[in-house]
Amino acid sequence: MPKKYAVLLLVMYLLLFASSIYLYEMKHSNPVVTDSGQLLPIKMKSIKTATTEEELQQIVKQAKKDGDKLSIAGMQHSQGGQTLYPNAIMLDMKGYNKILAFDEKAKTITVQSGATWDDIQHYINPSGLALKVAQSQNIFTVGGSLSAIGHGRDIRYGSVIDTVESFRLLTPTGEIIEVSRSKNAELFPYVLGGYGLFGVILDMTLTLTDDELYTTDNVTIDYQEYTAFFEEKVLQRDEVKMHMARISVAPDSFLEEMYVTNYELAPNQEDLTEYNKLKGEPLIALPKFLLGLSRYSDWGKNIFWETQKKYMETTNHKLETRNNVMRSDSKFMEYDSVKQTEVLQEYFVPVHEFSSYIDDLREVLEAEKDFNLLNITIRYVDKSDQSIMSYAKDDMFALVMLINQGRTKQDIEDTGAVIEKMIDVTLAHDGSYYLPYYPYPTREQLHRAYPNAEDFFAMKRKFDPDELFMNMFYEEYGK
Repeated sequence: MPKKYAVLLLVMYLLLFASSIYLYEMKHSNPVVTDSGQLLPIKMKSIKTATTEEELQQIVKQAKKDGDKLSIAGMQHSQGGQTLYPNAIMLDMKGYNKILAFDEKAKTITVQSGATWDDIQHYINPSGLALKVAQSQNIFTVGGSLSAIGHGRDIRYGSVIDTVESFRLLTPTGEIIEVSRSKNAELFPYVLGGYGLFGVILDMTLTLTDDELYTTDNVTIDYQEYTAFFEEKVLQRDEVKMHMARISVAPDSFLEEMYVTNYELAPNQEDLTEYNKLKGEPLIALPKFLLGLSRYSDWGKNIFWETQKKYMETTNHKLETRNNVMRSDSKFMEYDSVKQTEVLQEYFVPVHEFSSYIDDLREVLEAEKDFNLLNITIRYVDKSDQSIMSYAKDDMFALVMLINQGRTKQDIEDTGAVIEKMIDVTLAHDGSYYLPYYPYPTREQLHRAYPNAEDFFAMKRKFDPDELFMNMFYEEYGK
């Protein structure tokens, strides 16, 4: 090869190498990051990953030395900036995901906080064990679920906090401590439900339960019947292990008609092995199409609701394992739009307040013609005070709402005005709301829903006086 061509190739190689380094630096230095709600783009200082606790320890100590701030991220399905802070270093925990220990006899498992519920299910399913509590989607990191005290369809165990034996915490000083209900117990109710403000949850030991075979029982009822139905035909029947419901957002039956699903212990548990293969995602083309119609028209909402009811009829008496009930079935809800996004809200109301709450909520929403509510799923959580920021001040129904909205400043203000009204209705019925979503609620509403909030924020400042661990949720409500 002539010398001049060799030199030219060398120059081209060096340019390509330099450009790749530049692009890498652009991606990892001052990247603009947002969470799943896509309404809070934040410019971070950098994103750092780690696979060992020593690496995480070094990141924390270096950040403290340099005066940097840290925010902690898993799958980033919180939508209110809980994983973000301007010019902070974001700790991406997804690579810190090993299974550390599994005791089949004691029914416990120890995992790093970046592991997902799906990771755990694949590990324990061959042993005939299952999760006690997890969100109905299994895509979240365990550390993220504990930080937000997630809950699911199980009606006997409560929230994920009930399944935690202990965890190890990397503190703002770089020290690693064990936390349980007996060791460093004062931190237990603050870190769980603490949204990453007290340090990095490194790993945790969770209790498991036996996998079981369930049969589904679906029924359509009027919303006024729901409380009595739940108390008599769900809670009082030991064979009912899990439960969920949906209430119509279709104009023809708006907040009136419901369908409910009970997961009852199947009479022949010997058949478990025939059904215990972990399921993947179902076919999503039709539900994705119908949900798309419901985004843009009232008749689309009516069609989608009627189709859902008919589908539930076809799945009556379907056999399904506990682990599979806890696996994601909502990929059809994924949404990609330049101008629109979809956000979640979740409200908790005491069981005995349900029908009157729905009446008042309907009155608010029927006046808001431009508010695009796509779905309401209902679950149950029993009273719990294990976290300072517990949402379950009583035995509650949780209403998870999917809302389609625009991304402009005016869109955000319009949605916020409606949500503030809905929260006022919720609080008037002795309810509360879930914290990991966009900060539409006012500070006054937060303190009414969470009377221990000031204690929570004061403990944050005491334990982390330099405010090393920061996020937009704390910036909005805690400072």
